[in-house]
Amino acid sequence: MTTHRVSRSRRLVEAIAGSVPRVVLAALTAALLCAAAPAPSATATAAAAQAAVSAACATDPAKPKRQLRAMWISSVANIDWPSRTGLSVSAQQAEFRAWLDLAVHKRMNAVMVQVRPTADAFWPSPYEPWSQWLTGTQGGNPGYDPLAFMVSEAHARNLELHAWFNPYRIANHDDPSKLVASHPARQHPAWRFAYGGKLFYNPGIPEVRDFIEDAIMDAVTRYDIDGVHLDDYFYPYPVSGQTIPDSATYAQYGGGFANIGDWRRENVNLLVKELDQRIHAAKSWVSFGVSPFGIWRNASTDPLGSATSGLQSYDVIYADSRLWAKQGWVDYLAPQIYWHIGFGTADYAVLTAWWSGVVRGTGVQLVIGQAAYRAGASGQDAAWQDPAELSDHLTVNRQHPEVSGDVYFSAKDVRADRISSFTTLANTHYTRPALLPARGGAAAPSAPSITSATLGPSGVALSWQGSATSYAVYRVDGTPATADPCFFADARNLIGTTRQTSFTDTTASAAAYTYYVTALNRTHQESAASAGKAVTGSGGGFSVVVDNAGAGFTAGSAWGTSAYSSQLYGTDYRFADPVAASDPAWFRTAIPSAGSYRVEVWYPANAGYNSATPYIVAAGGGNQTVTVDQRANGGQWRSLGTFTLAAGTYDVVGVSRWTSATGYVIADAVRITRL
Repeated sequence: MTTHRVSRSRRLVEAIAGSVPRVVLAALTAALLCAAAPAPSATATAAAAQAAVSAACATDPAKPKRQLRAMWISSVANIDWPSRTGLSVSAQQAEFRAWLDLAVHKRMNAVMVQVRPTADAFWPSPYEPWSQWLTGTQGGNPGYDPLAFMVSEAHARNLELHAWFNPYRIANHDDPSKLVASHPARQHPAWRFAYGGKLFYNPGIPEVRDFIEDAIMDAVTRYDIDGVHLDDYFYPYPVSGQTIPDSATYAQYGGGFANIGDWRRENVNLLVKELDQRIHAAKSWVSFGVSPFGIWRNASTDPLGSATSGLQSYDVIYADSRLWAKQGWVDYLAPQIYWHIGFGTADYAVLTAWWSGVVRGTGVQLVIGQAAYRAGASGQDAAWQDPAELSDHLTVNRQHPEVSGDVYFSAKDVRADRISSFTTLANTHYTRPALLPARGGAAAPSAPSITSATLGPSGVALSWQGSATSYAVYRVDGTPATADPCFFADARNLIGTTRQTSFTDTTASAAAYTYYVTALNRTHQESAASAGKAVTGSGGGFSVVVDNAGAGFTAGSAWGTSAYSSQLYGTDYRFADPVAASDPAWFRTAIPSAGSYRVEVWYPANAGYNSATPYIVAAGGGNQTVTVDQRANGGQWRSLGTFTLAAGTYDVVGVSRWTSATGYVIADAVRITRL
């Protein structure tokens, strides 16, 4: 695996062209998604029920009710997290929280986090040393349990956390003496081999396979993870002029195989099959998936292959991913289809259709690995300079009901949002939250019961009674006498999910609404809806808070996200350098009727922030600007004044970057109250 995006991209291009140097670390995929494929009968029943609802209701394909949305958070070589070795515990934790907050802000529902990047661990494993990517020293105790922390923080945001493991890679160098003395690869030198300047465990040795499975199962049994995910690194990607040094192992263990290739594939097959069995025997709800290289075989080699002409993972890294799906040894596949639509060697649209055919009828779910790292990046093909390329991939996906979602490589590229590619995608496809795809055939929980729904200064506060893993909250305009099943057929009325038994709808205005809550179990089967609870606002009582993490906030790619200050409102805030251009971040909401409104703002204060931050209020007589000294009086509501606002849904308050003062301008939250 490569250690930075540029070399990763170069190697991927070389591999696709047939010159074979390794594909890039990137792919780690979404263990998350689809997990635990239900028995075909259960899947068929659920699909039939969903089809019946879809047939009866006019659903919006841009607002799917269920869709995996995830990003890979890479730890190897400090690609994403931690950003560097040697950070303090508090700094590491703050960085990770910021990644989760980014996922929430982008309306994702899962993260795939690399916890075993180089035969080491991000938890106190009895099998392997602490990862060097935490402290800079392999075996160095980071002072806390990162995996326990990550699971807790993800679940607090109702994100699934899928633990990503690299099975065979030992080190990105080939010097065993650089490994900590207690490393199993030093204690068992016969288990390893050097190839291409790196060290690997030998997949052909049964004891090695048992050891790798035991190391992974330690995390499964001790932590409340939601999925186990393997990336595409099985046998090493080819290096010109070198041969994998396992001929002696083949001579010892390869009896009964016609050739070494078939034997190597069987070694990988056994790892996948046995992990599937062991994971589900220990915890039936934990999903298991693999993110294979995007091409299994080319049709020119095998009529079962795809209409492509690139590197064949079946023949080169001995990964028979098609077999894993057909045998049901995985709950999901997340192929890395890292090429653009129309690419002659490996067309995104062609491969998406091919993989859809592979999983069709198997009960295995399909998630697409997306190359966020390519969008807008220097040196990429012209197609990747189009802000709509990634978004167009998801439009292609709609043609294939087998596609259950997407996972993006990697987190830092989602955050960078070069050429606003991810913003374009989110504005087209992620305008509403989404539930995770259901997996397995477990019974749905009982419907919850709403106990209160009260309109207050911060929105409508809901409480309910229920006993489930998580809940989905729906809001319908008006006060219908009964619930129409079509209210819940897609995500148009879905306003949020939570693992709590309370929720505040901060986007509510003075209009009349009816709220419904459903319950979901660990594998995302959904209950019937609760009885509706109507809430009617009154004109003078209108007050709404718009947070930067909410649906009403928009900002350009120059605006970063931070959770550094303890004075923040909600989970994070946005910041940007001042420039001689407005580039405002906007807070959008529905103003119920024309009249006088008090406008207040919330921001964290810091001596290094801007002394003259311009706030723009879209008042009835034209925009009005109020400057605020964000160096002081933070962590509280501060009034900008009283303004006449028109009725309607629009960008009401903006934070401009156009100021001659120095220091970050901050956009955090806005409160608008009818007087």
